[in-house]
Amino acid sequence: MFDGFTNLCIKANGININVMKGGRGPAILMLHGYPQTHFMWHKVAPILAQHFTVILTDLRGYGDSDKPISDPNHQTYSKRTSGKDQFEVMQELGYESFAIVGHDRGGRVGHRMAIDYSKYITRLAVLDIVPTLFAFEQTDMEKAMGYFHWFFLAQKSDMPEHLIGFDPKYFLQWCLKSWGGSLNYFSSEALAEYERCFSNPDMIKASCEDYRAASSIDLEDDKLDSHNKINCPVLALWGRNSAINKWYDVLEVWRDRAIDVTGGSIDSRHFLAEEKPEEVARALFFFLRV
Repeated sequence: MFDGFTNLCIKANGININVMKGGRGPAILMLHGYPQTHFMWHKVAPILAQHFTVILTDLRGYGDSDKPISDPNHQTYSKRTSGKDQFEVMQELGYESFAIVGHDRGGRVGHRMAIDYSKYITRLAVLDIVPTLFAFEQTDMEKAMGYFHWFFLAQKSDMPEHLIGFDPKYFLQWCLKSWGGSLNYFSSEALAEYERCFSNPDMIKASCEDYRAASSIDLEDDKLDSHNKINCPVLALWGRNSAINKWYDVLEVWRDRAIDVTGGSIDSRHFLAEEKPEEVARALFFFLRV
C-alpha cells in the first residue's frame, strides 16, 4: 500500500511519533483527521511521491503514535502541542522548510503550525475545514446537529470514552458513513487499519482529549492570534457534497485568515482524499510544485 515508503519512529516533543517517508523532492508533511490515521493518504501519497518527499505521520493520540495522559487544561492535546510534535519530526528529518497538507484535525494542526512556525512553512493546504474559532462562533442549531460529535467528544471524561468503548467499530463506521456517504470509498486495508487503531481505548480517550482541547485551549490560542494572518500561500479544498460547502463561503472564510488563498470544491463528501484521490492529488501537485 505504501510501496517505496519507510516506516520510522521519531522522538519529538518528548513522545514517539509514527512516521512514513517516501519519494524525492521538496518536503510535504501530510496530516490526517478524525477518526483516522496516516492511512487516509494511501491513495494520494504514492502519486505525490513521484515529485515530492512525502512525510506521513500519526498525530499524537492517534494510530501508532504515543498517547500521553492529558492534563486538566487539555494542553497535552492542543493544536499547538501537536504542531510542535510535527515541527520537531521535520527538524529531526533534516527539513528546515516544508509544506503542509492537512485534512480535518490535521488541517487544524497545520493552521496552527503556519502561525507558530511561519518562517518554516512554505505552503499550506487545508482539506474540508474552516478555522476552528470561526466554526464555533458561527454555530447555530443546524451546524450543532451536523457537528454534534464536536460537543459529544468534548464532554468531561470519561462519558464519551465509556459510550464509544462499548462498540468502537460501530462508532467508527458510523462516522465514516455519516460524513463520507458510504464505506465503499475506503479500501479494505485502510478500514481494517482504522478499526485496529480505534479499538484501542487509549486512542479513544486521546481523540476525545483532542476535541476537549479544541473547545477550550485551542480557542484561547486562536483568539490571541486572531490578528496574525497566515503569510504563506494557502490552498483550500473541500467536498462539494460536504457540510461546509452548504454552510460556508469557504474561500472567503480563509481569506479572512490568510494573505494568499486559492482553492475550490471537489465532487465528493468529507473524505475527499479517499473518494476522489486523483483529483485531490492533481490539485495538490499544481499548488505545491512552485
